Amino acid sequence: MGQHVSRSDFEWVYTEEPHASRRRVILEKYPQIKELFGYDPNFKWVVTAMVLVQFASMFVVKDLSYPMLFIMAYSFGGVINHSLMLAVHEIAHNLAFGHSRPMANRWFGFFANLPIGLPISVSFKKYHLEHHRYQGDEYLDTDLPTLLEAKLFCTTFGKFCWVILQPFFYSFRPLVTYPKPPVRLEYINLIIQLAFDALVWYFFGGKVLLYFILGGVMAMGLHPVAGHFISEHYMYKKGYETYSYYGPLNYITFNVGYHNEHHDFPAVPGSRLPEVRRIASEYYDNLPHHDSWTAVIYDFIMDPAIGPYARMKRKHRGLTS
Repeated sequence: MGQHVSRSDFEWVYTEEPHASRRRVILEKYPQIKELFGYDPNFKWVVTAMVLVQFASMFVVKDLSYPMLFIMAYSFGGVINHSLMLAVHEIAHNLAFGHSRPMANRWFGFFANLPIGLPISVSFKKYHLEHHRYQGDEYLDTDLPTLLEAKLFCTTFGKFCWVILQPFFYSFRPLVTYPKPPVRLEYINLIIQLAFDALVWYFFGGKVLLYFILGGVMAMGLHPVAGHFISEHYMYKKGYETYSYYGPLNYITFNVGYHNEHHDFPAVPGSRLPEVRRIASEYYDNLPHHDSWTAVIYDFIMDPAIGPYARMKRKHRGLTS
């Protein structure tokens, strides 16, 4: 089973999350960062190209053997679908068409969602914005692992299994810890996605649909691009709850690695987050950060000081308007 983790509880803190205060300080010194706010007009074309690549791949995948399908899903289709999930993340912040066109963002989210195979666009937004507003809240931040996860997956082998199963925890945890009734747009998302999946099955066969769904699931688990799930908020250095990653995989993940910068300025699209760091470098260069998502996953599994318990949590204080 391997070593047992050295922690027996989460890191409970009684201070506010650091991003709102740092945002105020940075904007006082560098008000020009406000010029970076808004949507990136190139974003929609990049996402459209990725969706079309996945559509084109259907003509290849339908004739593959199952071993080749798994290899292609892990190394190609899953990577694109993971990038599309991070496009959904950008869209959740209205960074496809801006805050003045919320429904354009939602409809584009449905489009970006298609190759993923499962309807996630609206549900992700419903929970993700509260992860920003209530970071670390024991009830409202569904990015936090549950106590059951931390207790069950507390050895080297257990953490290995947890990483593989991460897409399931990430997807179903909110339904257990903070259930919300479905909204109308979630039903629309579901209907559109099921109609697309049915068309794929009818014209290309179940193998292609398996390629879409399996690729996304594998690329959220034991996969280099999935390292960001762990790198973003798991406490690799005591006292720090958000970490940026400055490695090359940012190029295919809409700079989600610039995570301190993103939490400080969620209104800045991913393509401009490196500019935030450049302008306010003295606020970011001395923060602990990661240079490899693969190393993040390896250390998470092998280091007994890191595991599901290695998160900073805050007692619930209730909702604020």
